[in-house]
Amino acid sequence: MFLSYDEFCARADAIQREIETACAAVGRDPVEVELLAVTKNHPATAVDYAARYGLHCVGENRVQEGVEKRGQTKANVRWELIGHLQSNKARLAAEHFDRIQTADSSKLLTRLDRAAAELNKVLPVLLQINAGRDPAKSGAEVEEAPQLLADALTKPHLRIDGLMTIAPLSDDPLVAKRTFTALRDLRDRLADQTGAPLRVLSMGMSGDFVAAIAAGSTIIRVGTALFGARESSAQ
Repeated sequence: MFLSYDEFCARADAIQREIETACAAVGRDPVEVELLAVTKNHPATAVDYAARYGLHCVGENRVQEGVEKRGQTKANVRWELIGHLQSNKARLAAEHFDRIQTADSSKLLTRLDRAAAELNKVLPVLLQINAGRDPAKSGAEVEEAPQLLADALTKPHLRIDGLMTIAPLSDDPLVAKRTFTALRDLRDRLADQTGAPLRVLSMGMSGDFVAAIAAGSTIIRVGTALFGARESSAQ
């Protein structure tokens, strides 16, 4: 049974307090950190809860699930794709999502740019970088990032907002810390080299967002801590 709205609010309040504490510890303003509610494998009610609480964006891992869920709610939120995107689904993703956080190849960037042109829109994207060098994670390698950004900046129908990463699963908190620091440092180098602001750093999830905030994250992607265990792992 899905949690009640009151339960959700209690969870969201607790996370907001954690965000404030994490920001205070490193001298950041909490308004710099956006809480993205990950609604994957949860009902459309989760999106309604997020909007009612005042959150501005939700994240979905799978294109089709996001498309279906968006059709089930009238919630006024930004829909972000945070899962791996196959090139053959670029058109569908560009049509139904407000930002793609997982652009990780020149081929995918080309497909997204073409789709956005057909839709007569400029599509915001983040470049996904495998900053933790985890073979189990998607994302361009750190060494590939300069060329990927160079390619991205030539796409007239894409807006490159920043970078995204997922830390490797590890019991050692230093692994996440190193991953997030690596992404921030990469962003700083790329911004200096290209003049692109790359203001957005999407990094940190339910188990490691405090470390991500310390490293400069501007978006944390939280699902389990907001909604509890997911209903299903079905595709």
